Parts: sequence; structure tokens; C-alpha cells
Amino acid sequence: MNHPARSSDPSTSHEAARHVVNSGLQADQQAVALAAVRKSPGLTSNELAQCSTLDRYMLARRLPELQEAELVWRGPKKPCEVSGRSACTWWPVAPGENLMLAV
Repeated sequence: MNHPARSSDPSTSHEAARHVVNSGLQADQQAVALAAVRKSPGLTSNELAQCSTLDRYMLARRLPELQEAELVWRGPKKPCEVSGRSACTWWPVAPGENLMLAV
């Protein structure tokens, strides 16, 4: 997985990112996020937060990392049941699935 801080972030963000990676917290959160998407495919991050132990903001960090690892894909937008606003959906990637066809 990529380092969870942008190059333009302050040094404190990079220190926090190193801690999240080195402590295993990032991997643990990714596993919870992936399990939530697999259990409830097609939900928004806000909806996934309702059925997992991660909040919407943590999911907003971990889901793109999982997408980069080709474990989930960002689907079409829909009205979010939690916020009432339009938001993208998240879907699991089946082993061997061609992402280019799925998107």
C-alpha cells in the first residue's frame, strides 16, 4: 500500500502516517473496510460506516488505498441513505476480475 500522507502534507502528517503503517493500524483498518465492502457491496462510505467499526472519514482514507490495491472499485454514484447527498458506491473485486471491464 502507499504511504498515507501526501508529499504536500506537513511533517506531523508524515509522522502520523509512519505510525499508522508501522503499527499495523493501516492494515487492520483496511481489513475492516474490505470486509464491510464484501459484506455490503454497493454502499457509500457513509453507509459502510453504519455497518462497520470505522467512521466515514477513516473509510474515506482506506477505500482509495484498497482501490489502488485492486481489492475494491469505486462504482456509480447514488443518493446516500445517511447524508441524503449523492455519493459514490464501493464494490469488491472478485479474484481475477478485470477492473477495466468493471468500471
